[in-house]
Amino acid sequence: MRRKIRTFWRILHTGIVNFMRNISLAVAAIAVMVVTLTIVLFSVITNATFANTLSQITNKINVSVFLKNDLSTTQTNQLLSQLKTLPNVTSIQYLNQNQVLQQYEAQNAGNQQLVTAIGETSNPLPPTILIKPNNLNNINNIKKFLVEPSIANLQSAPPSYSGSEETAINRITHATDVLREVGVVSIIVFAVICALIIFNTIQMAIFNRRDEIQIMRLLGASTSYIRGPFIVESAIYGILSAVLSVVIINGIFVTTSNALQASALGLLNIGYANSYFDNHFLILLALQLLIGILIGAVSSLIATRRYLKFKTK
Repeated sequence: MRRKIRTFWRILHTGIVNFMRNISLAVAAIAVMVVTLTIVLFSVITNATFANTLSQITNKINVSVFLKNDLSTTQTNQLLSQLKTLPNVTSIQYLNQNQVLQQYEAQNAGNQQLVTAIGETSNPLPPTILIKPNNLNNINNIKKFLVEPSIANLQSAPPSYSGSEETAINRITHATDVLREVGVVSIIVFAVICALIIFNTIQMAIFNRRDEIQIMRLLGASTSYIRGPFIVESAIYGILSAVLSVVIINGIFVTTSNALQASALGLLNIGYANSYFDNHFLILLALQLLIGILIGAVSSLIATRRYLKFKTK
């Protein structure tokens, strides 16, 4: 056990020393990896922010079903029971005519003309069922149910789907999908470029230390002992890149919120993004470290296997 620990520390020390020797070669690899990890982190935070915005808007949206005034209690209760069984329905609320009128007056309290006009006539507002959907992307099942002839016959007017808010949700959903697709493509492209640069960097390091490696082989050094320092060296690229990407993202959010004095930038809620970044800092840092070390280690592993012609047993 002591021997294994001693060997591990020697490999680690040699990898760190080699990194310091080849710092000029590592700059390009670190720069590209920083870009890659920054895109990864920004995509994660932005997707979480859009999901939060989408959830907040969804909570404010109801599908309004306007019923006929002459429906019996049995018909109404049966319809309510059927609506509760729909998979995308979070909750439903039944409002009789008086409750609908009270709600209307409360919503238009600032417009006295509307309140006065509706008060001068008998209550024209129909009983209404408010349906709160769970996911507006899957609202079609509710729409299909409401347009069935037997159900549509119970309604005094077509249901309302909160058109303006639904448009906002469609915009955010579209932006999220586009961002996710662009992010995935960008991550793949930069990850490949990063892996190639690390591959070439390790190749040059092997070439520069070819005599040293040959001597180690002649002295009976194991495959893992020779390969280990190169993997440690490339893993350091990933660690530094991960830390730098976190610093860059933090700087972007701080600068944006302070310089622009804005809590939102278009569809992106800067305030929530900052809060999400702070609350999940350790998890995001761990994710960046994991991805960075993985890219570096795999690239180095391939390079050493290819150019040192190690056996893979």
